[in-house]
Amino acid sequence: MLEVAAVGPSDIVCDLGCGDGRILIAAVEGFKAKEAIGYEMREDVYKKALEEVTGANLQERIRIINGDFFEANLSRPSVITVYLNSFANEKVKLKLEKEASLGTRIVSHDFSMPGWRPMIEDTLQGDYASHTIYLYVVPAAFSADNPCNKTVP
Repeated sequence: MLEVAAVGPSDIVCDLGCGDGRILIAAVEGFKAKEAIGYEMREDVYKKALEEVTGANLQERIRIINGDFFEANLSRPSVITVYLNSFANEKVKLKLEKEASLGTRIVSHDFSMPGWRPMIEDTLQGDYASHTIYLYVVPAAFSADNPCNKTVP
């Protein structure tokens, strides 16, 4: 996901539903992102993510919030990652359309954003299953001005 989004040193990465924090750690360690922010609702998973970040000694560059990402301000991140189901993507896309800044790259794992046009759709074969990564760029992904988003009569 981070590779498809071309994460680099000037990026602030936000993972909505960050689980154990592996995307955040990879963004900062492997892709040299300036900062990473994760949201995780489940307290037990949130605590595990904090342990992982502390174990990697990255607590100065990674912040994890035990809370609902629907309450988050998503205007700062330059890259937003999601691994949510179709129903959740449908709900979060409205928030992203309102809050994400121009040029923000949104990367979704396995589930597309209904009604949006991806800049990249990349299918990777894993050991046990294939995975599709969708890259969207704000506002082209959902702009009516984007010729890719016009319906053919």
